Order: sequence, then structure tokens, then C-alpha cells
Amino acid sequence: MRFPVVLHTSMVSYLWRMHRNGKDKFPLVLMLEPTHLCNLHCPGCGRIREYKDTLNERLSIEQCLRAVDECGAPVVTITGGEPLLYEGIDILVREILARKKNIYFCTNGTLLSESLHLFKPDPRFSFNVHMDGPEEVHDQILGKQGIFAKALDGIMRAKEMGFRVTTNTTIYRETKINDIERLFRLLNNIGVDGLLVSPGFAYDSVTDEIFLTKEEIVSKFREIEEFGRHYKIISTPLYLEFLTGKRDFKCTPWGNPTYNVLGWKSPCYLITDTHYGTFKELMEKTDWEKYENKRDKRCKDCMVHCGFEPTAVRELSKNWRDLWKMIVWNLHG
Repeated sequence: MRFPVVLHTSMVSYLWRMHRNGKDKFPLVLMLEPTHLCNLHCPGCGRIREYKDTLNERLSIEQCLRAVDECGAPVVTITGGEPLLYEGIDILVREILARKKNIYFCTNGTLLSESLHLFKPDPRFSFNVHMDGPEEVHDQILGKQGIFAKALDGIMRAKEMGFRVTTNTTIYRETKINDIERLFRLLNNIGVDGLLVSPGFAYDSVTDEIFLTKEEIVSKFREIEEFGRHYKIISTPLYLEFLTGKRDFKCTPWGNPTYNVLGWKSPCYLITDTHYGTFKELMEKTDWEKYENKRDKRCKDCMVHCGFEPTAVRELSKNWRDLWKMIVWNLHG
């Protein structure tokens, strides 16, 4: 299976519960940012620029757990910044797992090898390592030599210790698709459990020269489609059909709510209008229709997974063929 059985069953039961209770808008994944500190300065990252005034602030473990409980999503993505810089990260992970939540732990991988002793393999826990290309490409994008080698070493050590490891690859304007195939071949050969791939988002604080237009996204992902079936890509088939222009999706901006040192980020993981003190305020006060239908200019070329993978889940209730496609896809991973 492309996803662990426990993740699949917890998501299905959660969706059924939301449907039974008549819920229309509900989160699927909590994006938890306990710190925005990072040991890298990637040109495509908007976080360290947007939160430059609060980089030295951090959430307490109690605040993190309160957000997990308040949101209620079955999946928690621990991100940042670099979460391995967060003091007490091992305690936070254990407490979230004790709540029967599934965790994707997003890291650039450079500190992974030396941090593995803090964690124990668990079917609900996955490391998700950022890998944007083979060695020379990845190091160039991140602006520092040796980053790829450290991340790769971390991945291999984690696999040796029994951890589930996935990777996350961002596609930019200058991305060469043959480089992505080289990367996927390498990651497949060392036993990575899943490959997430998505176009980048054109942050206001980052030059847009590196980001793709919608037309460029479709073109590049049609190339990826040519070889992607040979690898364990965990971007869902419905989302990939959207990326290749085969279907049109509205955004689901409430699907992956974000919580950080300033509160609940509105409207979504990628763009910020304000922060709210409670999850209830986020859900009730955000003008979701505006962003769902891309009436904000910042949404124009966005096709990023955090907004549109939740839409793929919403689509499953509308068409039994899509549901069957997803079941077969997951079983044959």
C-alpha cells in the first residue's frame, strides 16, 4: 500500500464521522509549525521571510497539543522552519502519537542522522525529507554544498532503523524533468516509501522568476506523468490529473489549516491575511469562498498540493469511479 493501513483506516473513519455529522468544511491535515527557525536559507521558501520578526519565538508543547486537539484532523504535519531545531521535539512527537494521530515530520534532512535516537519507529509516524533534485541540483537550489549528501545519509540511516520515510520534491521553472527522474530512481533504489511531488507557490516575498505559471505546471507534470507510474508517487492520481490539465479543481483552503507562533493562519498554508486566536475563529471568520474560487490574485497560478489534495478527497463522494481509482491506486503502491 502507498499509505500505512493505520493512516488509511483513520482517515476513512474520520471522513465517515464528518459525513454522518453533516460537516461541510473540516480539516484533513494540521500544519503545525512549532518554530520557524531553520539552518538553511532556501530561495523558494517564504517562511523565514514572512516570519523574520518572530524567528526566535516558539510554541510551547502545551500550545502545540492544544492546537492538535482543537483542530481534530487525523493527520499532523510537523513543519517549520526546521522542526529538528525545536527543543523537546521528541516529547511533542510522543504526545501527538499518544493521541492516535498520524504524523508527517517535514525536515530538510541535514540534522536527521544525529537526531534519530530521539524517535522510535511507529506505523503512524513518517519522516518527510525535502529533496528537490539529484545532488548537484539539490545543493544548487538550497545554496550550499553537501546538503544532499547529509539528507541522503539521514534517509538511509532512518530506513535501516525501521522508520517510514517519504520525500517531498518541489518543481520550479528551471527544474529539468530528467533530473527529477534521476532523483526518483535513486530514492526508489534506497527504499524510500513514497515520493510527494508538487509545483512551488509564488510567495509575495520571493521573486516570481523561479515559479511556474499554470500552463508551465501542466506542461512539466505531463512530462513527469510519462515516467511517474514506475515510482511510488504518493501525490494522488486525482491530484496528478489536475496537475496535467485533465480535470479542473477548486481549492480547499480549509483542508490543511496552519498553526504557528502567531496563531491560526488565515486563509491557508501559503498566503496570510491574518492570524486568529482559535480554530473556531479561523473557520467562522475566513471568507472561504473568495479563496476557493481563486478570486484573490495571489491564487492565480496556485496548484500546490496543500490546497488541492483535500479537493481530491472531496471529489471521492461525487463519483464512484474516482473512489475505486483511489482504492486500487493505494492497494497497488
